[in-house]
Amino acid sequence: MTEKSAAAAARATVYGYPRQGRNRELKKAVEGYWKGHVDTAALRETAAGLRRTNWRQLADAGIHEVPSGDFSYYDHVLDTSVMVGAVPERHRAAVDADETQGYFAMARGTQDVAPLEMTKWFDTNYHYLVPELGPDTVFAADSTKQVGELTEALALGLTARPVLLGPVTYLLLAKPAPGVAADFEPLTLLDRLLPVYAEILADLRAAGADWVQLDEPALVQDRTPAELTAVARAYRELGGAADRPKLLVASYFGRLGDALPVLAKAPVDGLALDFTESGAANLESLAAVGGLPGKRLVAGVVDGRNIWINDFEKSLTTLGTLLGLAGQVDVSASCSLLHVPLDATAEADIEPEIVRWLAFARQKSAEIATLARALTEGTAAITAELAANRAALASRAGSALTRDPAVRARAAAVTDADGRRSQPYAVRTAAQRAHLRLPLLPTTTIGSFPQTTELRTARADLRKGRIDTAGYEERIREEIREVVTFQEKTGIDVLVHGEPERNDMVQYFAEQLTGYVATRHGWVQSYGTRYVRPPVLVGDISRPEPMTVRWTSYAQSLTDRPVKGMLTGPVTMLAWSFVRDDQPLGDTARQVALALRDEVGDLEAAGTSVIQVDEPALRETLPLRAADHAGYLAWATESFRLTTAGVRPETQIHTHMCYAEFGDIVQAIDDLDADVISLEAARSHMQVAGELAAHGYPREAGPGVYDIHSPRVPSAEEATALLRKGLEAIPAERLWVNPDCGLKTRGWPETRASLENLVTAARAIRTGPAVGGS
Repeated sequence: MTEKSAAAAARATVYGYPRQGRNRELKKAVEGYWKGHVDTAALRETAAGLRRTNWRQLADAGIHEVPSGDFSYYDHVLDTSVMVGAVPERHRAAVDADETQGYFAMARGTQDVAPLEMTKWFDTNYHYLVPELGPDTVFAADSTKQVGELTEALALGLTARPVLLGPVTYLLLAKPAPGVAADFEPLTLLDRLLPVYAEILADLRAAGADWVQLDEPALVQDRTPAELTAVARAYRELGGAADRPKLLVASYFGRLGDALPVLAKAPVDGLALDFTESGAANLESLAAVGGLPGKRLVAGVVDGRNIWINDFEKSLTTLGTLLGLAGQVDVSASCSLLHVPLDATAEADIEPEIVRWLAFARQKSAEIATLARALTEGTAAITAELAANRAALASRAGSALTRDPAVRARAAAVTDADGRRSQPYAVRTAAQRAHLRLPLLPTTTIGSFPQTTELRTARADLRKGRIDTAGYEERIREEIREVVTFQEKTGIDVLVHGEPERNDMVQYFAEQLTGYVATRHGWVQSYGTRYVRPPVLVGDISRPEPMTVRWTSYAQSLTDRPVKGMLTGPVTMLAWSFVRDDQPLGDTARQVALALRDEVGDLEAAGTSVIQVDEPALRETLPLRAADHAGYLAWATESFRLTTAGVRPETQIHTHMCYAEFGDIVQAIDDLDADVISLEAARSHMQVAGELAAHGYPREAGPGVYDIHSPRVPSAEEATALLRKGLEAIPAERLWVNPDCGLKTRGWPETRASLENLVTAARAIRTGPAVGGS
């Protein structure tokens, strides 16, 4: 584009923005509220301040239309359940008594009431609270939050667009409530839900909304003809309402496929589509349906999920093509900026050469504004920005930081034999049982134990020079001794060292591998008040020296019971990092796998007989379209086997997965060829045990009996009941007893009580009547 466009002025906008604040003020306020240190008024004031800051940052960056309603204390899907009145009956009294406390009770549970189930938001590491619906669900509109936040934005003199989760995606994400038949389909409630949405839209129109965004990301997945008919019905009804704002239906995370012509024909006023690499097919599909004449198109040309700078010339070429396919073309990111950190300029510890390649939320907002200006005024208006962009892209493409010939040669030399264990599972399991001599229903934990105040203080003191390395390492030894002593006293069979030296299960390893860069302020929300700092995968990966052997060996020296070595698997190392986009993911996964293979070998050589390689992201990273599954699973399972296949038969390989729909990948779980898998199962009521049984999974498994994402302590009787349900699907000789996930985020009192109850439950079944399946 070299000349000024004749189209109407392009607007810059975003779908959503990071919620936490520059210094994670939201996390601190919410956790302070939970502890009773912050009252409701102070919590709300903090939240309002963060919203004001976000909107002003966006406006200052040149964003013409800011989102409202995307802010959440915990989760936007939970907010939607509140908005439509879908509060589970068990939480109704708490919500009626105090809406804020009731809200958090739904998210986290209480000692007496279980929380909503939690799972991954499509193929991201963000977790949402799963709506629970049934044939008796009664919806009721509550637009208080949405109207209130819109009013706040308008009071600042801004143009604001409320963002709602669309009704079809909301129902497709829902599950049957407890006690409701498993084959109940929440989408059958659509006609009951649509009038509620229409009422909320009318409220927003009355409050001053010109446009409202309805997010329908579920439509980038494979959808049945019946589901597409429901989409058409939903937007025919909402679009046909007399008293409504203009409707912008947004999809992201990929290509719309068969849903695109349905939405193009619907009586809505605009579509927001992903035009980055993952949604590239949307351009062709949009042209095939004749475009959106007379309608608004919000073009997501800036990657909202990764942190590399935009290629301005490539994006402008796409935007130039789109100008002929819609009545109005505006510019945005491909999805909410919730999935990236706030500001790359805060990363003073990263080499300046690398920083210029990075774009976090604030930089992406500026990129969007620049592209919108070019679309309106022509590329001559951004000559300096284009030159700087070309130089930064060239710097990265030619940098020696991104290539290591030795790593590439080793990866190229891998053979199929490198990914196969020397003996089949039947031979291995006999050798492992003879070597480990574990009881029936062996107990273990997933790896991490609570990170105490003393430990966090010691880590901060080391960083600030108040203690030396020797003092810090003595603190680590004390923590490991306490963890090992507790596990022995409690009666846990396979121990862990508790991971006190680790800041995060990905970052800890990234900081010790070449090719990774760690951030200091790059926080991204995972769930609730849990934020992570995904490292940046800049170049080729290798392991200069052992990473975990020292502390695992120290823990083993304190006990005669087996201590697990704990590693994060290659797929998760990629999924929970910002990955390079200049080579196939499978190539990067192979490099990580080879580095981890070296670590596995060193652990085994040091006497570690049980090694766990966590892959909680295996399901999370599964492509959203079935046609893309096979290619992904081929390299994902190969990379795990490449990590683990070099050990002796008597060395037991574990893996762990959590908070995902495991039924979709049972064959892939089988293909990993791990000896033992532990899985989240407490919130989903042992669903995964049945899925493993239906598949005929032949190895050992530990479906979790302790939901560690809730502060409640499960009783021994509750754990026993879950174990007995597990035994209906998995024979006792193949069933392990463990929590759902690591214990890092829990406190010691609840951890002690919960694990003691877990061991009591295992012993009760061992010594009781003959257990099922044995």
